[in-house]
Amino acid sequence: MNRIKLAVIADDFTGGADAASFLKRKHANVVLLTGIPLMLPDCDCVVFALKIRSVPVSDAIKKVHDVLLFLEQYQVEHLYYKYCSTFDSTPKGNIGPVMDFLLDYYDLPYSILCPSLPVNGCTVVLY
Repeated sequence: MNRIKLAVIADDFTGGADAASFLKRKHANVVLLTGIPLMLPDCDCVVFALKIRSVPVSDAIKKVHDVLLFLEQYQVEHLYYKYCSTFDSTPKGNIGPVMDFLLDYYDLPYSILCPSLPVNGCTVVLY
């Protein structure tokens, strides 16, 4: 059984490619995927670049659920949901529903949401 240090679920290809490139720059052995493979090659980190940003909520949750089911065969130390750093452009976006699903799936009471990407000038400042 492979141990995966970090699994990333990105809401689009751009975000997935960004996440994979940041990990690669830090010398991670990373694989970028646009779907679920039969099995993972040897890697420390895996990024799933899903097209879930602007699809119906039920479709987004189904795709995320499929990834989570696939990852159950691996020892995943950390899971990161990489959503668009500009956040949802409408009140009916998928970030909230997908995060709610992830919290329910892992029986977690809360998560920190930090819509930022400093290399693009998007930051969060706490006062």
